[in-house]
Amino acid sequence: MNHNIPLAEKLRPQSLDEVLGQEHLTGAQGTIRKMVQNDTLNSLIFWGPPGTGKTTLAEIISEKSGRKFFKLSAVSSGVKEVREVIEDAKKQNLFSGKSPILFIDEIHRFNKSQQDSLLHAVEKGWIVLIGATTENPSFEVVSALLSRSQVYVLKSLSHEKLEELADIALKKYNEEEGTDFSIGEKEAFIQYSGGDARKLINSIEIVLNNFKGSSTKEIANTDVLAVLQESMALYDKNGEQHYDIISAFIKSMRGSDPNAAVYWLARMLVGGEDIKFIARRMVILASEDIGLANPNALVIANNCFQAVNVIGNPEARIILSETAVYLAVSPKSNSTYMAINEAMALVKKTGNLPVPLHLRNAPTKLMKELDYGKNYQYAHSHQGNFVELEFLPDEVKGSKFYQPGNNSTEKKIEESLRKKWKDKY
Repeated sequence: MNHNIPLAEKLRPQSLDEVLGQEHLTGAQGTIRKMVQNDTLNSLIFWGPPGTGKTTLAEIISEKSGRKFFKLSAVSSGVKEVREVIEDAKKQNLFSGKSPILFIDEIHRFNKSQQDSLLHAVEKGWIVLIGATTENPSFEVVSALLSRSQVYVLKSLSHEKLEELADIALKKYNEEEGTDFSIGEKEAFIQYSGGDARKLINSIEIVLNNFKGSSTKEIANTDVLAVLQESMALYDKNGEQHYDIISAFIKSMRGSDPNAAVYWLARMLVGGEDIKFIARRMVILASEDIGLANPNALVIANNCFQAVNVIGNPEARIILSETAVYLAVSPKSNSTYMAINEAMALVKKTGNLPVPLHLRNAPTKLMKELDYGKNYQYAHSHQGNFVELEFLPDEVKGSKFYQPGNNSTEKKIEESLRKKWKDKY
């Protein structure tokens, strides 16, 4: 028994059947399972939160497909290391007949030149690239590389899967350590994990190690909180605190506290956080939490994102601070965020309802004969550039998704809507 190997590593799945929470990829009809079974492997990018199995899936694919596995971390590797691995892969390819897998963890941290250095090897088939990223590949992976790869989304583990994993981790720990712990309450562990399997297992190991040799045998939520609060790192830009602190930053701006927003911003900057990551989150907040209460917020946040890309550190901190304070002190509204969520929920419930005939395009004679576009009224031909017309399918007509927020800007919007749409507003 090796006590130096972390429990999370001991529990790392060795087959697709052991992978939890990614059934859309690993289940009987999952694309990854079929790819492995048929040995039809193309370059892939796994996009998902930490601890969802990106590295594990790459290793399983390599093992089951009989391909050599090369692994690089974008945090510590550069173009030189990439080229060395590609040369090794080319030699390996000559002997085995199968392209080796090059797995790059946190591929979003590679700059353009580093990503470009992979292109030729991927095109020639010298390697099969598998990239792992927690960031949207559309923003962080160069288009040429993205077009040569298939992106697969991994999901955070559900509450049920986390409970199942907690039981597996507890059983393994007791077997390895000869203990008889039980977990009376799992909620604290699950909440702390945030859907991250590795974080869940690590927290269980930390807590159980803390009580090993004591009289405590059943672990309660209070025990978990007492231990984990003492064990948290100050800031790890590649680990759990990366997500905890960005969460505190967003919630501070949402809560209109500029002092807290600047504090959490400072924590990230001092810790070496990616300035583009911070700026991108502010763009999202400007639309989700401020919205039409202050439409300029999105403009300023987007300009901030563009500016920090041009300016870079250390001056980027000034632009980020200005934007964070502006967003924090702006009036808040999530009306448009709620509107699109409700509309999408209705679409999923009602399916593909037909477009009303009067709203359809009628470019051909046949379509006009079928009444496409009939009775449509052109708004600009009417007083005030408005005519009351039904724009929703009959099955959902009268539905109201946008509810103006309680702020001065949207009060004016609501007043205008009431004049136009008396029945809805």
